[in-house]
Parts: sequence; structure tokens; C-alpha cells
Amino acid sequence: MNMRAERVGEQMKKELMDIINNKLKDPRVGFLTITDVQPTNDLSLAKVYCTVLGSDKEREDTFKGLEKAKGFIKSEIGQRMRLRIVPELQFEYDESIEYGNRIEQLIQDLHKKD
Repeated sequence: MNMRAERVGEQMKKELMDIINNKLKDPRVGFLTITDVQPTNDLSLAKVYCTVLGSDKEREDTFKGLEKAKGFIKSEIGQRMRLRIVPELQFEYDESIEYGNRIEQLIQDLHKKD
């Protein structure tokens, strides 16, 4: 990823968290954390990696709410960041935290057996 795309990704991450926490009124969107934003080099697409606290049903509802509000979020990003072309947002669930917790649990289990 080039430097500009990296900077845009970091700024988008901050703005997205603010928009979702303060502006988005959809009750389906639960406790959400954006872990990373990876825009393409041409800034036409940005993959937004998120984790959701709660059950699988709450996670599913949160992503449905985000998909429904995608246009609003995109317009807010455009106003705040003054980009000529605002990237299309693609929300994806970030499984890395669950994976890390599982590895940590396995290591703790190994130490308990010793």
C-alpha cells in the first residue's frame, strides 16, 4: 500500500469510529470496534475490518445495520475528509482477535497441565 493510501486509511478509521459512535442511530449496530481500514492504492475501495462484542446474532444484526447505513457513512466521510472520490466501503468481520484469544487459551491450558 502506498503512503497516501495508508494515511487515508488511518484517518478513515478515526472518522468511521466517530461517525458510528456519535452519528449513526441504527439500533442494530451494537458495540463495534474498527480494527483496520485498508484502502486500495487508487482509493476506489476500502475494506473496513470490524469486531463486534456479543453473540453471532448481534454480530449479524450489526453488519446488516452497517450495510444499510453505508450511503450515510460514505457521505459523512466525504464531507469530513474532503476526498474527491470517496472509497466504496466494504465491511468485513475481523477474526484475528478471536484467533488470538483462542491461541492464548490453548497456551494457558498447556501451562495448567504442567
